[in-house]
Amino acid sequence: MSRIVSSFELSIKNRPPHQVLTKWLYEELRNAILEGRLEAGARLPASRDFARQYGLSRGTVVSVFERLLDEGYISSRVGVGTWINPIAATVPPHKPQTSTPPAYVGNVISSYVRPKPYVDLVWKAACLPFRASDPAVAEFPAEIWGRIAAKRSRNFRSWLDTPADGSGYPPLRDAIAHYLRTSRGVRCSSDQIVIVSGIQQALDLLARVLLKRGDAVWMEDPGYFGASIAFNNVGARIIAVPVDEDGLSVAAGKKLSPHAKGVYLTPAHQFPLGVTMSLERRIALLQWASRTGAFVIEDDYDSEYRFRGQPVPALQSLDENSNVILIGSFSKTLFPSLRVGYVVLPPSLVNYFMAFRFQTDFRNASFDQAVLCDFIVDGHLARHLRKMRDLYAGRLEALIEGGNRYLGGLLEISNVRAGLYTVGFLDNGMTSRQAEKAAAARGVEAIGIDRYTLKRPDPKGVLLGFAAHHETAIRKALIQLARAWS
Repeated sequence: MSRIVSSFELSIKNRPPHQVLTKWLYEELRNAILEGRLEAGARLPASRDFARQYGLSRGTVVSVFERLLDEGYISSRVGVGTWINPIAATVPPHKPQTSTPPAYVGNVISSYVRPKPYVDLVWKAACLPFRASDPAVAEFPAEIWGRIAAKRSRNFRSWLDTPADGSGYPPLRDAIAHYLRTSRGVRCSSDQIVIVSGIQQALDLLARVLLKRGDAVWMEDPGYFGASIAFNNVGARIIAVPVDEDGLSVAAGKKLSPHAKGVYLTPAHQFPLGVTMSLERRIALLQWASRTGAFVIEDDYDSEYRFRGQPVPALQSLDENSNVILIGSFSKTLFPSLRVGYVVLPPSLVNYFMAFRFQTDFRNASFDQAVLCDFIVDGHLARHLRKMRDLYAGRLEALIEGGNRYLGGLLEISNVRAGLYTVGFLDNGMTSRQAEKAAAARGVEAIGIDRYTLKRPDPKGVLLGFAAHHETAIRKALIQLARAWS
């Protein structure tokens, strides 16, 4: 039997007046064993330590331990210690009485509205083909990351003694600024960068900083559901602006709400349709924002991965009037559980953004930021991106080739060569949701695009993620889709 060594103090009730000390301590320990708060195999402190911990005499503790030993609740051996016997596991733990939840819980339950993308969504823990949200985590250089983390752990003061900065670990902000200037054409200094836990925290903070209840904000239709959640949470009025092959239609946005407070968009690789916003549209959007004083939130979520042509510079690189706020993260480039993102703000907005940030979050997770900083500065990020571009390009070609072979007449796959996923439009008369359910029945995850629409009719298509799946798995999953959709 394994022994659970724990130094945690056991929570015990105060002794009632006039109750004998040994009887009180015996009943508290016995109840803790029977209720499972002291699990089988858990080791008790030595009697001297136990007495000092709870302000008791050692004689009282020894007397209680001996009684529990005689009754079989515990075992003891010289030089080994005292531990709880497995017999305790056979006694069912105490179950609290069931009752209806209090009124405030009922109010939460009755008013909750499940976001549209999650309605009837069956999510499996395993990463099934063609999950669109995951990168190729198996290809991440974990050994290198581990060595950097171990070095940082040993040199604790190297990052802990860095002056506290609510904007994030200063050397990491320097590294991100250099990376964005070099690879994305972003015009910024490290003073404009605030480290956050990811895209969603960035959107939540920006929505609260920039919008008030009733304010109009443009959103791509279809578009990223996380932004609509953040805007709805502050009571903003979302204006669904259609997307075509050139990206968000600025002309349509001006007709629908010419004086909107701002716009959220994904210009480099539109989510979910995958198109790139044309230069003409970018200029028109910036002119509108400059004229009306509107903000532009540019979500640069996976623009590092383009497999044809030159990388598209960020929209922010064209901005002359501080209208654009750029957000991004490392969850797609490295691994999803790395909760490090960034916001690139106009200089005049940084202090006010931080004031809102301090309402809920005073400090950053400096250790992860220090490790990521070393990973970037030492050149590992650049090497990893180059490797992943080649890998993902091959997987996308396998998907397109297999789609043409197995799904002819059923699905037309987009010709966009970018990102971690692509889009397929149905040719078999199915709706997006029908195709999604039929695929799920075959063990394939092909999320319907209609989950991301606001007012637009069902585009009758699905998302097909390829980044996390090797070529063999892609071909097998395509065969299953052909059977599901025929």
